[in-house]
Amino acid sequence: MKRLLLLSTALLMAGAAQAEDRMAEELMALDGDAPTIVVTATRDQGYRAASIGSATRTDTPLLDVPQAVTVLTRQRLDDQALLSVQEALRFVPGAVGAQGEGNRDQIVLRGNNSTSDFFVDGVRDDVQYFRDFYNLERLEILKGANAMIFGRGGGGGVINRVTKTPMLDDRAIAGDAAVDSWGSWRLASDLNLPLATGIAGRLNAFYEEASNHRDFYGLTRWAVNPTLGVDLGGRGTLVLGYEHAADDRVADRGIPSQNGRPAPVDRGLFVGDAALNRSRFNVDALSLAADYRLSDTVSLRHRTRWADHDKEYVNVYAAGPLAADGSVLIEAYRDPTSRQNLFSQTDIDITAELGGTRHNILAGFELGRQVTRNQRINGFFDTVAGGPRQVRVALTNPFAPPPVTIRAGSGNRSIRGQAEVAALFVQDQMTIGEHVELVGGLRYDRFELTVDDLLGGARFARVDHLWSPRAGLVVKPAANASLYASFSRSYLPQSGDQFASLDLSLAALEPEGFLNREIGAKWDITPGLNLNVAYYVLDRTNTRAPGAVAGTIELTGRQRSRGLEVGLDGEIAPWWQLQAGLAVQRARITSTTSAAPA
Repeated sequence: MKRLLLLSTALLMAGAAQAEDRMAEELMALDGDAPTIVVTATRDQGYRAASIGSATRTDTPLLDVPQAVTVLTRQRLDDQALLSVQEALRFVPGAVGAQGEGNRDQIVLRGNNSTSDFFVDGVRDDVQYFRDFYNLERLEILKGANAMIFGRGGGGGVINRVTKTPMLDDRAIAGDAAVDSWGSWRLASDLNLPLATGIAGRLNAFYEEASNHRDFYGLTRWAVNPTLGVDLGGRGTLVLGYEHAADDRVADRGIPSQNGRPAPVDRGLFVGDAALNRSRFNVDALSLAADYRLSDTVSLRHRTRWADHDKEYVNVYAAGPLAADGSVLIEAYRDPTSRQNLFSQTDIDITAELGGTRHNILAGFELGRQVTRNQRINGFFDTVAGGPRQVRVALTNPFAPPPVTIRAGSGNRSIRGQAEVAALFVQDQMTIGEHVELVGGLRYDRFELTVDDLLGGARFARVDHLWSPRAGLVVKPAANASLYASFSRSYLPQSGDQFASLDLSLAALEPEGFLNREIGAKWDITPGLNLNVAYYVLDRTNTRAPGAVAGTIELTGRQRSRGLEVGLDGEIAPWWQLQAGLAVQRARITSTTSAAPA
């Protein structure tokens, strides 16, 4: 929503100021001969992110990451009140937010469409819903094939939300309020409180009611996210978290097209049934994050996340373009989905010097289980059984569709799917001298999918063995600049990114492949301002295509995206922060697919 007024407060109560007072007292108490301890670290400066943990699963300066990454820092999100994926991607080169049928986040990264390449704190978060940024520390968009770190999918890139965690030594409270000219309003809060020595709690929450220029549109959503942080004897931290989020809104599919362009109708015209079109979503999630340093050279990292998602939406929508006579074909359906996700990641990170080279070796495994129950229950335009699933209706303003009945009938779907993944991976970040770094990694996934067709009484299953390599070269002609080249590969099983379809034909097909080749440069013009440039070629293969025999499927479809991305992030002056980007992309179907000809 367009915010005309944004009020924000941040009160540090016995926080940074008290920390400085304690430090001053301790320094005064020290003997004059006591040694001085200097601690150095990198931190975000305004809009410029200094390092990232998700790109390599290790804390790595962005200059040393051989791929294009855009990070929206907390200050960046606050300055423009960015609260959703759609709003954020307007400012990210090479990334586009799609409509998502009015009920979910949907993204196009380097020409590849996805509803599932979302992660929270590095853990898969692939259910279809709208994500709010109320509890985020930063938003990370990693481009190119990312399977070595994140697993299946991620062919064009992934989006990772990094959430806020408790601050052990600070007491702080912050809040914001927003209203706009459509009557929307929002309240949010962030409370951090030390509970005992080495223990702190944090609570993020928000509530929002919104409207916009679209007729009949409205939404109500809220969430609460308490977390507890514990210091592990100075060697690491343990963070426990719980989140409940709810979203209830009108499912708005927009206006129909005409001759390949938006139909010339009022921009507020709602093409649907205001009494039926609805999207409702609820999630309850538990998380555990532990980081522990066994020694100066060995550390452990563990993440576990369990989430229970419940979603339902009903659509009455335009199923075709506006005809010359001013009518439009409409359909309707109801789509309830429940999914339970459980993922566990465990890594060991070892630093060592071998033969004059420095190594940061990462090894680990991931286990996951997802159980999905999904239905599609079609709508029929009838008062008695036997009516049609589609009718043609005059596009009037306001739109007046005939009564629809959501009931059992032809074309319905009812499935139960279970996806299980077991993965092993290893990676080495090797530094040769002061100017050359190599990154190499390999991941193996065993991905098993079983789908029960509850209407047809059939079961289909497939097991894929996915090998996802990654290689990168970083050359640093200066301490504040780098040149890189990289190669990476990802895979996506043919059941789609939501496991909604698997039949005898699809169960026999190999996964789609994504091969990303990229060169680029990064330059810290000043300590607070970074320029980055990337050129890439991304090939998608094994895409479904019509077979030589009618009704059959072949994996001969291919597409290629080539592009140039430029980003400038950081501080020009203390009063002037900048994040600018430019993307030029050429994407084409190189071999006919089921969706489009070459």
